[in-house]
Amino acid sequence: MIYTIYHSTRFVYQHEVGFSHNLIRLQPRDTEIQKVLNFDLTIEPLAAEIESYDDFFGNHLHHLLVREPHTILSVAAQSRVEINFNSLERLQENTQRVIALTFAQAQERMMFLTPEIIEAKQFLLKSPLLPIASVEIVTYALESIKPERSLYEGVREFMGRIFTDFSFVSGFSDLSTPVETVFTEKKGVCQDFAHFALTALRGVGLCVRYMSGYIETTPSEGSEKLFGSDASHAWFSVFFPGFGWFDFDPTNNMAPLDQHILLGFGRDYGDISPMQGVVSGSGSSHLGVMVDVSLE
Repeated sequence: MIYTIYHSTRFVYQHEVGFSHNLIRLQPRDTEIQKVLNFDLTIEPLAAEIESYDDFFGNHLHHLLVREPHTILSVAAQSRVEINFNSLERLQENTQRVIALTFAQAQERMMFLTPEIIEAKQFLLKSPLLPIASVEIVTYALESIKPERSLYEGVREFMGRIFTDFSFVSGFSDLSTPVETVFTEKKGVCQDFAHFALTALRGVGLCVRYMSGYIETTPSEGSEKLFGSDASHAWFSVFFPGFGWFDFDPTNNMAPLDQHILLGFGRDYGDISPMQGVVSGSGSSHLGVMVDVSLE
């Protein structure tokens, strides 16, 4: 199974920009489940300098410096990613084993400071965009996460409650919208649901990562899929000591398998935002994003 992903970002500036620095995170990761076959990055106007490297979390990052004066900056990334079905089968087998692990047992195992657990614990703390969970949010999570219950089943139920209790409302929120507001209003988008899950589950003592990537959308019956109709997606991943990381998608109430393509992960959206930059200029700007995910 091979996916082709096209992600285009276009900035239109009110006035001419003298130069711009940009950090681009649009190259998917290589994991046990997925392998990047090709990646191509196109920038207009041409960048004077391009440097690629991996960030602290191992996500692929490109630094671009555009010196040519411009009023439009376009960045387009195209990737081909192959899904490994043998790895998916091993993940499903591991899922069957992890179901026996209770929340209390997981907490006991987290006391042993192995290198894997020490690395995971950086995702237990609050992060730049996510505060310490309130009592109300922790209480909400503890309705599903109980000491003698299977931790995996508890997290799955918690994910399902977000899917049931929260409404997907595009345009309701942005990066400045507090998690508390999302919780109170019970609405938002995939990014909000992932951020809420991270805050709540970290609040009960779990290590949780923010996962960023893509998911192929299916058009309604009788309709053709339009190019660019997909969007970037977000979900969360929980660390189970002794078993590793397991992903959960509260927007769709599913455990991601072959339909999700991972771009990267971090403590919250700020660690894996597709594009960040600084420009020399004045006035406002307009951002346009187009994403398409197709199965070859």
